[in-house]
Amino acid sequence: MAETIDVTRFIDDRRLSGFNWKIVIFCFFIILFDGYDIGTVGVAGPSLIKAWGIQSMAALSGAFSAGLFGILFGSPIFGWIGDRYGRIPAIVASCMVIGIFTFATMWAYDLTSLTVLRFVTGIGIGGMLPNVIALNAEYAPKRMRATMIILMFTGITFGGGMPGPVGQWLVPTYGWQVLFLIGGVLPIVVGLAAWVWLPESLKHLVVKAGKRDQVARIVRQMSPTVAIASDTRFVIAGERVYQQFSPDQLFKDGLQWITPLLWLCFICNLMSFYFLNSWLPTVLAAAHIPSAALSLTVFQIGGTLGGLVLSRPIDKFGLMPVCGLFVLSLIVAPFVGYAIGDTTILMGVIFLAGFTLLGLQFGLNATSAMIYPTSIRSNGSGWAFAVGRVGSATGPIFGGILLDMHPTVQHLYLVLLIPLAIGTVASFVLARLYFVRFQGMGLGRRDAIDAAAH
Repeated sequence: MAETIDVTRFIDDRRLSGFNWKIVIFCFFIILFDGYDIGTVGVAGPSLIKAWGIQSMAALSGAFSAGLFGILFGSPIFGWIGDRYGRIPAIVASCMVIGIFTFATMWAYDLTSLTVLRFVTGIGIGGMLPNVIALNAEYAPKRMRATMIILMFTGITFGGGMPGPVGQWLVPTYGWQVLFLIGGVLPIVVGLAAWVWLPESLKHLVVKAGKRDQVARIVRQMSPTVAIASDTRFVIAGERVYQQFSPDQLFKDGLQWITPLLWLCFICNLMSFYFLNSWLPTVLAAAHIPSAALSLTVFQIGGTLGGLVLSRPIDKFGLMPVCGLFVLSLIVAPFVGYAIGDTTILMGVIFLAGFTLLGLQFGLNATSAMIYPTSIRSNGSGWAFAVGRVGSATGPIFGGILLDMHPTVQHLYLVLLIPLAIGTVASFVLARLYFVRFQGMGLGRRDAIDAAAH
C-alpha cells in the first residue's frame, strides 16, 4: 500500500528552519518595496504642489486615493490568479505592474496623468498583498503562523518609512522624480529574483496543481531525511477543497458573520490609517512643523514595533490582542493634532498612532490568511483587502474635503473617533464569533477543528 504524507502535518510538526526564514526574508523585501510605493505620493505632495502650481491641497486627494482604489481591484484579481495558477506567478506579475507603472510616474505632467498611473500601480500593489500572506501562511507551522506573517509584513512598514528620508535628502537635489525612479526599478529586480529563487506554495501544489514531482522536490528541500517512494501520495487531510472559486464560499462553513465583520474591521482601520498616512507630511508642512517629511518614518517605525509586539500574543490568544489595539488606537490616533505645540511630543504621539493602527493591520492580515482554507486563501485575503480599500481610498478623500473646510489641526483628526469606535465594537464581536466557531482563541484553531472533523 502506498505511503501517504499529510503535508499539513508535515509542515506543522517541523521546527522552523533556514527554508522558512528564506521565504520570510525574501517576502519581507518584496513587500518592502510595496510599502515604499504606497508612501511615495504622500511625500511627493509638497513638491508637486510647487512644481505644478496646485492651489488647493485637496486637489491631491484624487492622486492619493487612486492607488488605493487600484488596490481594491488588484486584490481580488490577483487573489484569484494566486489560487488558480499559484502564488509565485501572481507575486511576480504584481512586481512587474508595480515597477513598470511607478517608473512611468516619473513622466507624469499633471494631476490627471498622475492619478491614472497611480491607479494602475495600485492594482499591482493590491495583487501583491494576499499572495505573499498566503505563501507565508502555507509554509509556517500553525503554532507560529501569525508570527511569521507579521514578521514578513513588517517589510511594508520599513518600506513605508523610506520615502521620508528620500524626500528629505534626495528630492531637493534630484527632484520629486527620484522617488518614483527608486520605486520603479527595485520591484522589477526583486520580482525577477522571486521567479528564480522563491518556492511555490507546497499546499497549493497539492490542492490545485497536482504536480507530484515538484511537491516531492520541495519536501526533500525542507527535510532531506524524509523517505519518499515512487508511489508516495501527498494530501492535505481535514481541509475542504474548492475546485472553483465563488465569492459565496467566503460566507460558508460558519463564516457567514465572521467574514463581513472582518471586512468591517479592515475598512475602519484602513480608513483611519490612510487618513493619517496620506496627509500627515502635507498638513505638518503647512503648519510649519520641522522635519514634517520624517513624520511618516516615525509613524512606520511605530507600526513595525506594534506588529512585532502583537505577533506572539495573536498566535496564542487570537483576536483579543486586536481588540486591545483597537481600544488603544481610539485613545491615541484622534488626538495627533493636539500635540503639535511640541515637536518631541508630536513625534511620540505619531509613533503611538503608528504602533496601534499598523499593529492592528498586521493582526487583521494574519486573520484573513488563517480563517480560510488553502484552496481559497488568496481569494479570502484578497477580498478582505479589496473591501478594506473602500476605507483606505475614502480616507484621503475625506481628509481633502475636511482640509478645504479649513479646520484647525486639532479638530481635523478628531474625525477618526468615528471609524475607530465602529472598528472597536466590530472587533469584539468578531473575536467572540471566532471563539465560538473554532472552539478556541488561537488563529490556528481552524486546522485543529477541521482535522478533528475528519
